[in-house]
Amino acid sequence: MKKPYISNNVIRRLPRYLRKLDELSAEGVERISSGELGQRTGLTPSQIRQDFSCFGAFGQQGYGYNVDSLRGEIAGILGVDRGYTLILMGAGRIGHTLIENLNFSRLGFRLLGAFDVRPELIGSSIGEVSVQDAGGAGDFIRENRVDIAILSTDRAHAQTAADWLIAGGIRAIWNFTEQEIDPGDSGVLVESIHFSDSLLTLSYHLVKGEEES
Repeated sequence: MKKPYISNNVIRRLPRYLRKLDELSAEGVERISSGELGQRTGLTPSQIRQDFSCFGAFGQQGYGYNVDSLRGEIAGILGVDRGYTLILMGAGRIGHTLIENLNFSRLGFRLLGAFDVRPELIGSSIGEVSVQDAGGAGDFIRENRVDIAILSTDRAHAQTAADWLIAGGIRAIWNFTEQEIDPGDSGVLVESIHFSDSLLTLSYHLVKGEEES
């Protein structure tokens, strides 16, 4: 049976729901309506109900959503319970920032190691993660069956580093290099983060506000 198509926009809203449900759970909230969740997320109740309907019936009419139950459903959809493993390729400033500020274990991921080609970085540590020689990344990926690589090398070496990762058997790349990565016919998933996109989106809203005022 062919699975129903789910738009990328719906998928990209799921982490927002998960984040807000974590906040609600921490506050001791047990139940929430789509209207209340809409106020928390900045989305309309109908949009929320429509998004959730893509994956099944999570709530009850007149009751709303059980926060912990809904959180578990969305976490499962996003693979938080799969224990996916990560490595970092490129232990410079961006790599340091990601490791020091993202709580991977809370999100359900296991960060196994970091790699770099610069001799001055090899052997150093970022928190509890040691930086290893990038030449050994392929063997490490194969031996540990690593799922995802965080790519934060300089832009000039991004594709070469990605090719090493792909040859090692990585399944997905989270790309922070501002360079578009071509995975060829490997089937490797690539999610590219362009910091400038958020700034330009913000600029667009400034322009729109000025034109409407």
